[in-house]
Amino acid sequence: MIKNLRLSAKLLLLSALTMLFITACQQEDNVSPDALLTASYDNEVVMKWNNLLLEVDRYTPGYLPPVSARSYAYIGLAAYETVVPGMPDYKSFGKYYSGLALPSSAGSDGYHYPVALNNAYATIVTKLFPGVPAAQFSKIISLQNELNAKYETEVSAEKFEASVAWGKAVADAVYLWSTSDAAGHEGFLHNTDPAYVPPSGPGFWQPTYPNYGKALLPHWGDVRMFAATADDRCENPLPYSTDQSSELFAQAKETENKVNLIRQGLNYEDKWIAEFWSDDCAALTFTPAGRWIAIANQALQSTNANLEKAIVVEAKVGMAVCDAGIRCWGEKYRFNVLRPVDYIRNVLGDNNWNSIMCPDGAGQFFTPAFPTYPSGHGTFGSAAAEVLTAEFGQSFTMTDNCHKDRTDFIGTPRTFSSFYEMAAENAYSRLPIGVHFRMDAEAATDLGYKIGRKVNDLPWKK
Repeated sequence: MIKNLRLSAKLLLLSALTMLFITACQQEDNVSPDALLTASYDNEVVMKWNNLLLEVDRYTPGYLPPVSARSYAYIGLAAYETVVPGMPDYKSFGKYYSGLALPSSAGSDGYHYPVALNNAYATIVTKLFPGVPAAQFSKIISLQNELNAKYETEVSAEKFEASVAWGKAVADAVYLWSTSDAAGHEGFLHNTDPAYVPPSGPGFWQPTYPNYGKALLPHWGDVRMFAATADDRCENPLPYSTDQSSELFAQAKETENKVNLIRQGLNYEDKWIAEFWSDDCAALTFTPAGRWIAIANQALQSTNANLEKAIVVEAKVGMAVCDAGIRCWGEKYRFNVLRPVDYIRNVLGDNNWNSIMCPDGAGQFFTPAFPTYPSGHGTFGSAAAEVLTAEFGQSFTMTDNCHKDRTDFIGTPRTFSSFYEMAAENAYSRLPIGVHFRMDAEAATDLGYKIGRKVNDLPWKK
């Protein structure tokens, strides 16, 4: 009898434990194991902030392409560090970059990452763009408030406040690190150096027709980089020669002829390519660096990327275009090669020739006020294409809709089968617009791909 009672008790206990186990399993089935991780959220906060950043980039005075590119890198780093506690396969750069003192996190389940990210963006964007026009500043505040109001309903008050504080703390730390880079921080305030005197002599760049502007960012090569080094250099440019049999003469003739055909109403394809990739006229579009943020946005949207993917892509593209601008400008002023417009007018004897870049409404066109070799467009594009290829694959067909609805220039979308194809066309586009030699585009793509690979090789993964 006693044995039977003991057996019955054991069976009841086993039954109770079994039911408890089954109930626990059912509860676990209703809870995603990665519910608190970065990858469990969508990319809304990144898309909305990146789209606004492109507008800030476009309208804020003083943000030349390399300055804008640097801003994207620090914004991307702040965003990455804000959500990396919820990315188990990735690690922080807090111990990788000297002087970057990041706050300590509460762990992967301590924050609501969209809330933290929203406030990190608002904090660092307003700090890095202190001269943003009132209209865009108002949009920054409105977006921050809009997203906070939405996300506040999804999380407890305690976690909401902790997430806001975390995002702001990370952004403040990254901004503080930016201030330690004397050559790059607040670059928009020193686009020119009154003391800088460009070298003179045959083949050297001098302030260029028609506006003869002072050299822009002559010391940008000294700015702190994320992955590249001063050893990332271009091959020597073609030697200066006025001989009609020289390669430089032939390349100048190529640029001259391409522009002339467009002016004659011929070769619409080249005109389309030239205007489609222009992105170098203040307030007309975002910068050439921003163009690749816009391209990344489209790739993320078309693949429905989650928040983790969007953040990694943004950080990589930002670092790639930042370093591309620094090394490109360092090489520009190392070689100081004259622009095609001066060679064509002075050597080829085409005294009325000009580029077709940035019409001023009165029939006048311009050439950027810095040396030609290598191309900035080409370097930005190839560096970004390298990291985008690593994230989305060698064969990634997409239609670039960056300027789809523009009527003031040819912004008709173009379709590409890879990011490399996009980068190559982007670099080439500077020939038919009249501001570069072919050698500038070729050197730029080589340099940019090298920089992009170095960004890919950073210690992102654990």
